[in-house]
Amino acid sequence: MPGLVAFGRRWAIGSDDFVLPGAFELFVRLVWWVGILAVYAVHKGQFNCPGGGLLHSYLLVLLILLASIICVLSALVYISMQGTISNPGPRKSLPKLLYIRLVLCLPEFLWAVVGAVWVSDSSVHCEKTVINVIIGTVIASWVIIIFTVIGVVIVFDPLGGKKTFYLTDSLNRNLESSQSGQLLYNVKNTATRVWEKRIRLLCCCIVQDDDHRVAFTSIAELFRTYFSDTDLVPSDIAAGLILLHQEQDKMENCPKEPEEVLCHSPSSLVTDDLDVELENAAHYMLFAAAAYGWPYYIYTSPFTALCKLSGDCCGNRPTESDITGSDRHNFHFGSILKITGLQYRDFIHISFHNKIYEIPFFVALDHRKEAIVVAVRGTLSFEDILTDLSADCEDLTLEDVLENGFVHKGITQAANYIYRKLINDGVLNQAFTTAPEYKLVIVGHSLGGGTASILAVMLRNSFPTLRCYAFSPPGGLLRLSMPNMEDLKRRIVRIVANCNRPKYQILLRGCWYEVFGGDPDDFPTELDGRNQDALSQPLLAEESLMVRRSPSYSALEDESHLNSPPRYPRLYLPGKIIHIVEESSSKRLCSSDIKYTARWSNETVFSSILISPKMVTDHMPDVVLKALNSLSQEPGSCISCQTREECNSNLVQP
Repeated sequence: MPGLVAFGRRWAIGSDDFVLPGAFELFVRLVWWVGILAVYAVHKGQFNCPGGGLLHSYLLVLLILLASIICVLSALVYISMQGTISNPGPRKSLPKLLYIRLVLCLPEFLWAVVGAVWVSDSSVHCEKTVINVIIGTVIASWVIIIFTVIGVVIVFDPLGGKKTFYLTDSLNRNLESSQSGQLLYNVKNTATRVWEKRIRLLCCCIVQDDDHRVAFTSIAELFRTYFSDTDLVPSDIAAGLILLHQEQDKMENCPKEPEEVLCHSPSSLVTDDLDVELENAAHYMLFAAAAYGWPYYIYTSPFTALCKLSGDCCGNRPTESDITGSDRHNFHFGSILKITGLQYRDFIHISFHNKIYEIPFFVALDHRKEAIVVAVRGTLSFEDILTDLSADCEDLTLEDVLENGFVHKGITQAANYIYRKLINDGVLNQAFTTAPEYKLVIVGHSLGGGTASILAVMLRNSFPTLRCYAFSPPGGLLRLSMPNMEDLKRRIVRIVANCNRPKYQILLRGCWYEVFGGDPDDFPTELDGRNQDALSQPLLAEESLMVRRSPSYSALEDESHLNSPPRYPRLYLPGKIIHIVEESSSKRLCSSDIKYTARWSNETVFSSILISPKMVTDHMPDVVLKALNSLSQEPGSCISCQTREECNSNLVQP
């Protein structure tokens, strides 16, 4: 950090990123050199076989070439180890060493060709051991060359070219406002197109229509805006996440003031029974999990699910008019039946149709709770991911419910789609005709939880007594909102820029900590000993990352300061929030015993993203269901607090 500038362009790699790959290649080269030297020494004077003269010259030149590469690699690794992430000064000579190393690739390539020709020559009849060594040498040479080319492709930055460099230089020459504006537009447009091509490449396996193209452009614009005002390379982000995780663990281990451990809850005179809500949540989480269909069922029952589905799925199903979308071999519906324990006649409508902004859901009668349940599926396909990433804010106004509210664009579009199906297509009308005394409950997990929350708000006027249970809702409704991602970026920049340890030490110690545990490392930083008032302004290292950016990125945004106002309005969870926390866990030979606690919480508690190796697994529906079942069976683990009455209940895990 900043990104390495070589050959007149910026690359997506830092000058301190050559320590680990360079050390690995150095080890391989040393072993290789010692092996070739041993072969040369053992067979010296025995190269009088047909083709032996060429073999002698080949081994001698190869030894010299490998020795030269080893010397350059040693210097490259040593220089890359110097300085810190935000202080690349001691590494200023690294590009020259890199040029020398790349120049040595040419004779290595030529010598690999010579070796391949020699091995393939049928007239050569030297000792078999020598021939095998040469074959191994040729293979090793080609493997290293191929991996070098792959590495160059990976770290190539399409926005780091000379064209953008010249545009940036021109912007610093006091151009007229119209010309400057046109140059800025060109640079931003180029960056957006690059991100759009990347997204199209990742989604090449799905059919792309107009909706996809609009979503690609919108997501590309968000990515361009998000990454445009910093000069971070991927390894910087990894180091920042490691430092943040260890910093969080250190803060958790510190003794807290009494008021800090009290549960957070909105003030109200109404006290809800948390135990009852947890029991309801555990029950309805089963429906939210069932919406995932056969992938969830097979994931949770890998040894028996396929046999059960193969034997039972073809027997019972609703009429074709009740199902939309594809359900090959009836596996999705069969899995839903197995998970929920319902009968096929209990289902009013099932939709497996899946496009961007259009996600699967089903409507069923829950006779145990006397409820009409609308269960919305979470993220499971590329289309769902695109819906998640369409994170622009949209205005939403609903009469007597919400005025000038901001909502996640993609999730709101998905909620609108289901709303039209439920109301315009008469699905809910059919359900209430069948069971007029039942109440309406909307549930969902992940993307489905976010969609369920907005859908409940949309339906509130028509069904004032409805309930919504949103489990681990994503996007703008929880931790992955754009404001929270902006906050995470700024925290990464702050902690990375002011850490006084080299990056390779952070990465190595961080990997050890994540895998084997132990005490968090106490990395010294420039933040140590400074009070909060002093930290309200960015430090010098932070300003250098946010203002003195590489030429390819400095033209992309005008608002570059670390303490600039946020670009996006903050989005919060609607309704009441139950926060589930893993208090302790004990591992046994074949199982693990995990204890959970639950408490009412406040939407502002989730304004920052917490880094944890379990942040993905804790989000999985089976883990959420396990935690809820554990809590519903142990009421003593619940901490009841006062809270306001709302239509939604959002359940989140750390």
